[in-house]
Amino acid sequence: MDFSSKLLENAVYEVSQLPGIGKRTALRLVLHLLKQPEQRTENLSTSLVDLRSKIQFCENCHNISDTTICEICANPKRDDAVVCVVEDIRDVMAIENTGQFRGKYHVLGGKISPMEGIGPQNLKIGTLVDKVKKGVIKELIFALSSTMEGDTTNFYIYRQIEGIAVKTSTIARGIAVGDELEYADEVTLGRSILNRVPFEGSFRQD
Repeated sequence: MDFSSKLLENAVYEVSQLPGIGKRTALRLVLHLLKQPEQRTENLSTSLVDLRSKIQFCENCHNISDTTICEICANPKRDDAVVCVVEDIRDVMAIENTGQFRGKYHVLGGKISPMEGIGPQNLKIGTLVDKVKKGVIKELIFALSSTMEGDTTNFYIYRQIEGIAVKTSTIARGIAVGDELEYADEVTLGRSILNRVPFEGSFRQD
């Protein structure tokens, strides 16, 4: 792709580094920005700089937040005793959109995947186990994607807290096996939360 401007080429290159955006789409987006009022482009660049420099992670649940404690954890109307374990912020947003869950969350930051070099030590599993040991949590809901990696992560956490007086459940399999949580429709996801099943019954032990 030949460019008449180095500035244009640099902008297209940076935009094309985003997931799912090729060079042609990046070019279309950059040319669109050039047609917009200058203030709009400045607003976009400022919001991205602020996002990168000011964003925080909740000290309690590891959710993305503007403050040290996120709005969900700070909400006294949310149930501290019920914690939903998810992979990342997109899953929190998906479950919140259902309006069916009034507990709190714990964001792991991914799932165990030896193929990608991600082990338990790379996730926020230790802080979850610590919270369970304190005895405040009465139920853990495993809401990880129903993939091999998700099931492996669920089982690893289950083993870490085995013997502690806490109920474990998993979202009902209204979510198809192999599906990512963020792509599930809100009705199906909401029903999966409401109709969750005991985790012990969701797998076979040898």
